[in-house]
Amino acid sequence: MINISDFVDVRALPNHMVIGAERIGANQRELMVVEDPATGSPFAEIPAGTVEDVNDAVATAKSALEKSWKSVTPQERGRILSRTADIIRRDAERLACIETLDSGKPIREAKGDIETAAQYFEYYAGIADKLQGDTIPLGKDFISFTLHEPVGVTVHIIPWNFPLVTTARGVAPALAAGCTAVVKPAELTSLTAIILADILMEAGLPTGVYNVVTGKGSEIGNALTSHKDVAHVTFTGSVITGKTVMQSAADNVASVTLELGGKSPVVVLKDADMDAALEGTLKAIFMNAGQVCSAGSRLVIERAVHEQMVEKLVQRSEAFDIGHGLQDPSLGPLVSETQVNIVDTYVAGARERGVEVATGGNRALVDGLEEGSFYQPTILNNIPVDEIVAQEEIFGPVLAVQVVDSAEQAISVANSTDFGLVAGIYTRDITKAMHFARDVGAGQVFINQFFAGGVATPFGGVKNSGFGREKGLAALASYYQVKCVTTRI
Repeated sequence: MINISDFVDVRALPNHMVIGAERIGANQRELMVVEDPATGSPFAEIPAGTVEDVNDAVATAKSALEKSWKSVTPQERGRILSRTADIIRRDAERLACIETLDSGKPIREAKGDIETAAQYFEYYAGIADKLQGDTIPLGKDFISFTLHEPVGVTVHIIPWNFPLVTTARGVAPALAAGCTAVVKPAELTSLTAIILADILMEAGLPTGVYNVVTGKGSEIGNALTSHKDVAHVTFTGSVITGKTVMQSAADNVASVTLELGGKSPVVVLKDADMDAALEGTLKAIFMNAGQVCSAGSRLVIERAVHEQMVEKLVQRSEAFDIGHGLQDPSLGPLVSETQVNIVDTYVAGARERGVEVATGGNRALVDGLEEGSFYQPTILNNIPVDEIVAQEEIFGPVLAVQVVDSAEQAISVANSTDFGLVAGIYTRDITKAMHFARDVGAGQVFINQFFAGGVATPFGGVKNSGFGREKGLAALASYYQVKCVTTRI
């Protein structure tokens, strides 16, 4: 049995919300227990916030916007964000261990997440003093120009699969644009969003600019998205909840950015570099145990190389070691027992309908971790287009293999779901790759490498995968509004 105290001091973990200068502890509110998904054992507790806490947090953020943050120069905003990146890197080992304990992911993946979170603050630090407007030529008798002004108080509703990195992805551009923030972390993985408050304060962020309200999404999330003083909501989560967020924000004409998941295809044509396609497919579906909105959860492959690829995928996935994330296995646990049951229900249903299970398809048993939320890497073979496991997001280590006979059919199958977050293609034919990029319905297209890009590349979906863009310069459009000033001279 692993001893988590060998990796992180659990006595020093946060047990509070952050509203301005106030730290509201677990002893002041109903408790929510934080469990290690690899063991099922509790290791921390946080408070369940209330609607009153939401009101206080939004009021605090609104006051900080007017009384302190607006007077901070763009150059100083950039310096604060840059210092934040430095502190995250300084504390990276501790943050990664906490992220692994909270979410279950292997420690190497958690370390990558922490570095990416630092990169978001670093990237937007360099942009804070460059959000300049334009001049508009109206003739010699007029001067017309635009100003970029912060939208106001922003809300960030964070998913459980990438806690700190998703928080940074939304909060960094919001702060760079001059907005204030109220963060609602996921119930299962709240710790690093809370710790970020201390990091930002150490970096020099004025009190009240960044606030964290923990609690149940049904109560806290609804109160935030419907609040009259919230100007923008950034949400990552399910389609059903995303629609509710949009409807709630509409009552106050607040803008929204929605990232609602996907059923993303990895297309492999017969002329592809098969070794690269194999590695890319494994990473696309098994990173973070498949709990990735942009996971390549469908392999759309030409018939000529289908059997060869599936055989290699089975061999590789069956060789995975599965264990506690702190031991850095190939595959860690799913985030909770609830998620294991969701995944298993999908796979069991497919098996009952006659779907071929090439490998996996059951809970994984790990010595010494009998109570952990583990699931075998699973490959479902020869999936029809209309099969549920090819249409719905499973959010687990389950790959659906779909066989096609041409590049044209591959595009059709790739477009056969209601989602459109990302798509990837492996081929040596640049024309086929560009045709795919042109014709596939997705917000991002990867060619000969899945999960290509970084913090500078815009990210978001089409169709039921949502709208709006995060990452890169495109993300800033959510956090500033354009004011046009025109005068006769």
